[in-house]
Amino acid sequence: MFSIGQVISNSGTWMQRVAQDWLVLSLTHGSGTALGITTGLQFLPLLLFGLYGGVLADRFPKRRVLMITQIFMGLLALILGILALTGTAQVWHVYVLAFMLGVATVVDNPTRQTFAVEMVGPGDLSNAIALNAAIFNTARIVGPAIAGVLIAAIGTGPVFMVNAASFGAVLVGLYMMRDDELYTRSRVPRAKGQLREGLRFVRERRDLVMLLIIVFFVAAFGMNFQMTTALMSREVFHSGASSFGLASTMLAVGAVFGSLLSARRKRPRMRLTLIAAAAFGVLEIVSGVMPNYGLFLVMLVPTGLALLTFNTTANAVMQLSVPAWMRGRVMGLYMLVFAGSSPIGAPLLGWLAEVFGPRSGLVIGGVVSLVAVMGVVALMAPRSAVEAVRPSLGEAD
Repeated sequence: MFSIGQVISNSGTWMQRVAQDWLVLSLTHGSGTALGITTGLQFLPLLLFGLYGGVLADRFPKRRVLMITQIFMGLLALILGILALTGTAQVWHVYVLAFMLGVATVVDNPTRQTFAVEMVGPGDLSNAIALNAAIFNTARIVGPAIAGVLIAAIGTGPVFMVNAASFGAVLVGLYMMRDDELYTRSRVPRAKGQLREGLRFVRERRDLVMLLIIVFFVAAFGMNFQMTTALMSREVFHSGASSFGLASTMLAVGAVFGSLLSARRKRPRMRLTLIAAAAFGVLEIVSGVMPNYGLFLVMLVPTGLALLTFNTTANAVMQLSVPAWMRGRVMGLYMLVFAGSSPIGAPLLGWLAEVFGPRSGLVIGGVVSLVAVMGVVALMAPRSAVEAVRPSLGEAD
């Protein structure tokens, strides 16, 4: 029940992000500056406080924290929906609500990522992490595709209301859980230096540092499909919004297959992470040079599959490589790198696409992802690059 609620809620959150951008453009008559400010405000709390969110995830009961964050985010969506439906929405309203949503996300992301391990026993730990990561990353791709269709059909206001309602599915799932049936760990008591302790732990683990480097470059330059596919559809193939939506759908199809394959794996491997990242880079480059729209759509399916395989495997490797008492802080850092890198890479990639042409957005993103993998492989010791995740599953917990 909770997993179904997560799919619905996460998809709704990504739907709102697209609808929010469209609302800003409508209110400002197409101001790119206003859109950039909105995106910046939503990601600013993550950049400022993302690491502290991981500390809170280790310190407080995850189920209760998630109930609070879900209620708060649902109320924000409801407020924005009412403002949009009544025609009273102003740009500053969106700015404030986007920032507040970012604050909630700071706590929700690492808590939700690490809560998966409390819902299952040790034997299903790897599958649970992979499934949770698959849900998150699939929604990241599926949500915008659905939003494009709904905005064209019913407008932005109802999309916000749909997102507000979607949080109810997660709340019902959380409410139905029993604390005595969860595999809860002893919470980390409040103490000084816990944030520094988490950073020091990761810094001393060369394999985790290398993994974060790959995640940063892939997320910053390779995963900007909302922008790159729009540019390809509009500027290269001269098609409309419906074609952009179809491109997002094809990417989502590959993502769904990737998530299903990832959830079946008993144990994630660093080797698979590297292979998936390299494959994604190559496929993204090939997608960027496709001569016609049909072949472009076809290539997006394996590209989405490779991307989801990389994302879910990297997430699982990160969580299974650390002890339970450190998992929240490590995942706070992971989510900071994963989600916080997009505002850094997207403007640069957009500028390069404007200078060198729309195709360069995909090609450069793929090249950067591929070079990052090659660089990490060269830096890591051969044994670290190909062997199983350290420590073992039993040692990590």
